Amino acid sequence: MSDLYQECRTAILKGDRAQAEKLARRVLAESADPLRTIEDGFVPGLREAGRLWDEGELFLPELVLAAEAMKAASAILQPALAERGQKRQMQGRVVIGTIEGDIHDIGKTLVGTMLAANGYETRDLGADVPVQKFVDEAESFQADFICISALLTTTMAGQKKVIELLKNRALRDSYRVLVGGAPCSEKWAAHIGADGYAGDAISTVQLADSLISR
Repeated sequence: MSDLYQECRTAILKGDRAQAEKLARRVLAESADPLRTIEDGFVPGLREAGRLWDEGELFLPELVLAAEAMKAASAILQPALAERGQKRQMQGRVVIGTIEGDIHDIGKTLVGTMLAANGYETRDLGADVPVQKFVDEAESFQADFICISALLTTTMAGQKKVIELLKNRALRDSYRVLVGGAPCSEKWAAHIGADGYAGDAISTVQLADSLISR
């Protein structure tokens, strides 16, 4: 199976969605272990893509393609995991979305995909997400993290409103709130009382890892 896993890793690194889907279907056709294929094939490919991007050897569009290939392969294999009663070992649960009034989606989706690849069960709420939905979904999902993206200075205040709503519901200590997006910063995160700021997908994973281990 090592050759198959290497092919899966290469497909993700190349951002080859069609090949990733083909390999995922091959796993099902050959009755191979879908969980091991994800953990030993596809996930290492995405982690390597993240490492190369972090070191400046991969461009953002290439990382996005790698993430899309990973999502496509996972979508094919997830039903097989459910049928077998298999589940990946997860470090924590994350609710993620772009705050209301903001329809930017690519960066947030990339963050969610990288978190999922690194052991976080992720519920992506999409873009233009109302403040209350972040809190309601975090409660229903029993999340550990609420990740709020804002790409516009005019929507940044929505991140603060999520934290204020958590406080009003006496839920602030139940979640770690992370913020990100072009206009955000560590100073902004501290100002609104967030638990941290991350400027990209890789640093978000690193920040989540450091917080979940405390």
